[in-house]
Order: sequence, then C-alpha cells, then structure tokens
Amino acid sequence: MKKVVALVLTLALLLAACSALAEKTQLTLWSIAVDSDANTPAYEKAIDDFNRFTNVVSGDDAGYEVVMEATQNEDYKTKIKAAMSAGEGLPDIFFTWSMSFLGDFVEAGRVLCLDDAIAPYMSELSDTMLANTTYDGKHYGVPMTMNVVTLFANLDLLKKAGWDKAPENFDELVKCCDDLVAAGIVPFGVAGKEAWCLSEYTEPLLVKTIGADGLKACYTGEADWNQEGVIKAMTIFTDFIQKNYFDPNASALGNEEVKQNFLAGKTAFYQNGSWNCGEVAAKGENFVAIPFPVIDETKSSLYQFVGGPNDTLAVTATAKDPEAAAKIAVLFGRIISREGNLIGSGLPAWAVNYKTNTVNRVSKSVAEMVAKSDGMVLFGDNFLSADAANTYLEFITQLFAGDITAEEFAQGLDAELK
Repeated sequence: MKKVVALVLTLALLLAACSALAEKTQLTLWSIAVDSDANTPAYEKAIDDFNRFTNVVSGDDAGYEVVMEATQNEDYKTKIKAAMSAGEGLPDIFFTWSMSFLGDFVEAGRVLCLDDAIAPYMSELSDTMLANTTYDGKHYGVPMTMNVVTLFANLDLLKKAGWDKAPENFDELVKCCDDLVAAGIVPFGVAGKEAWCLSEYTEPLLVKTIGADGLKACYTGEADWNQEGVIKAMTIFTDFIQKNYFDPNASALGNEEVKQNFLAGKTAFYQNGSWNCGEVAAKGENFVAIPFPVIDETKSSLYQFVGGPNDTLAVTATAKDPEAAAKIAVLFGRIISREGNLIGSGLPAWAVNYKTNTVNRVSKSVAEMVAKSDGMVLFGDNFLSADAANTYLEFITQLFAGDITAEEFAQGLDAELK
C-alpha cells in the first residue's frame, strides 16, 4: 500500500510539473486579418510557427502563446480608436496603419517604444521603411509590408471593346472607357460604401495632376486645397461618374464585392492596393497591373504613386510582458513581410534574404514600377490625423454622391483643414 501511495504521489507531482511547464503566457494580437483579407495567410503562418516552434523569446524558459482577434477593416478602425481613447481592454500587440494613425496613439502615451527590440535587425530595415513609424527619433512600429495604389486591368474585357493593349496615357484611358461603356462593359468597379476605397480613385487623380509632393503639401497645410490642380483632378472624378465609368451600383457595394466582381470578369478595371496582386495574378495572364496615367506632365510622372510602408505592428504600453511582446512583434513583422511578398499580399518592408522564385508576376511588375518611382505620398486617411482624416473622407464621399462640386470640394477642404 505504501508503494502504491508513493507511486500515486510521484505521478501527481510529475503531472503537476508537466502542467507547469506546459503553461504559457497568452499574449493577444488585434488585426484586420479576417478570412477575406489578403494578408491573413501571412499572419496565420507567423502565429502558427511561433506557437509551435519558437515561443521562447527571452533569456529564461518562459513560453508565450499568441492569440489573434481579427476585425474587419472599417470596424477595426473604430474598435482600436475607442480602446486607445479609453485606455482599457487593450491587446498586447496590435495592427495599425502608420504616420498619424499610429502617431495619435503614440502621442496619447498608449504605445511602447521598440528601439531595443528593433536594434538587432537594423541591417534588414531601411530608414525609408521605418520613417512612417518613427516619432521624435524613436521607433514605435514594426513595418510589415509596403503597398501602393495599383490599377489592375482585365485584358480580355478590353479586347471585347476593341483594345489589344492596356491604355498607356490619359487620353487613351478615357477613350478606352468610352469604348467599354459603348460595348456594355463597366470600366471601373468602385466600393462606394467604403470611403477609403473612394480615395483609392481620387488620390491617384490628384497625384497625377499636382504630383506626389503637391498632394503631400496639401496634407501638411503648406499648399492650398483650393487650387486649380485639385479642382481639375476632382472634376475628372465627377466626369467619370457622369460618363458611367463607374459601376452604377457602386454606392451599395463594399470592397470585397467590388474585388470579386473584377476577378469574375464583370468590370474591366479595379483600382486598389497592391496587396491584391496575388489574387489578381491567380486569375490568369490577362489580368495585369498598370500605372495610372499622367494627367499633368509638368507636375507629375508615370511612376509617382499613392502609398508606402504602412501596415505595421505595435505594442501597447500596458502589454502583460512588454519586452516579450516587443520581441514577438518584431519577429512577426519580419515573417509577415516575407510571407506577404511570397503570396502576393504586399511588397516587402524588410530586406529580401530568401528565395523569391515563387513571387507572382503581378507582384513583380508592381515592384518594378515602384523601383522606378520618383515620388510617393502615403494614403490620405493615414497621413492625416484622425479628425482631419474623417473630414477629408467625408468630403470625398459627398463628392462621389454628387452633393458637392469639385470647386466646393477644394474650397471646403481648404476651409476645414488648412
């Protein structure tokens, strides 16, 4: 009996010891990596690899498990802003857009400085890639991917309208759209329900009219919104609407519906982020990426873009284990940069020190265009602070709905933002 009791006690102690060893500190990650998001596989790869193989991130034997909570893009913006404002219910690690979007949280003291965690990897991160998440000389974000607004085209539909190539200048684009409409083909799919998607159309028009530096100057208040170039660009936007270049159901459509319509061959063009390259490439050789043509060659060029390093991971100041969370955020940023590049959901923000033979042809073509870039400005709703961004997007929404004219758009933004 004594032997039996001793054996039972020994087993109990072993089980308790094993249980203690198996226990891990759970860290939460908030993201926009819902099922339909192009970057979701990259996040899942990072989390799976970490949880299964590399969950010790400090000098001791402490183990960590990362649990992700994903929220759809627009809802996420509301969620993260509300949590940051309250300072309660915050995750340990969180996805964020860069510049003013993250900057507002940094200014509020909600975000951890990542200088120490990033320091060992500086040889893999350029100043350009870190610039949008650096405030007062300190790094608060880990870049994952960089992206630019890209014009995707379905060459099969263009052929049905009499075009054997994609348009190469603005006059050709207008003529191509006229021919598409005449052939009963919708030129552009547009997600009118999501203001940021509308800006993916207005901002390239602005950049190709007043230049990337010109648009940046408007954002910073160094230049007037109420100027000839802005009015010209937004007049083109309203002309596109009036000439039926946009899907007539646009006001009722969200981005996922618009993207799927394009991929299904229902619209000839789709203008959105380069994070869509993988899905576009998978549809076949006749789905391609092209640069949006120049409107004013005296101020812009073919390879000026809207975009830049933007998708970012950051760590809250209230993280359970700040040092571990910081190291994990850096590790995840590095993995997601690689995986995103390989699957076509983003251009890499980190040095490419791995085989890229599986990168799709559309991603490669966008990367080649970006390599020629002589001007780039970040997406307006991330460049601007929260209140200014809301105002900016509201004016774009009103312009799209026909509630204001191009002139009123320029005058209104000048009065509200300058």
